[in-house]
Amino acid sequence: MQTRYVVKYRHCDGKLVLKVTDNKECLKFKTDQAQEAKKMEKLNNIFFTLMARGPDVDVSEVTGKEPMETQPAKKGRGRKQ
Repeated sequence: MQTRYVVKYRHCDGKLVLKVTDNKECLKFKTDQAQEAKKMEKLNNIFFTLMARGPDVDVSEVTGKEPMETQPAKKGRGRKQ
């Protein structure tokens, strides 16, 4: 299977467009939110790491997060005062 992945960012508009296609189906994601743009940057870093190192790489190295088993559980709810 062959797939293309394209990311475009227009600084003047502050818009990010992510496009993935395999010539049969095309998926697009558009945003102008900075938080979503950061998520797409993390996704892009994961893709590059997987392409460079292969599928056996530990993705937690790229994301900077530890696996879910080792993270401590959150205590309490709501905001602190």
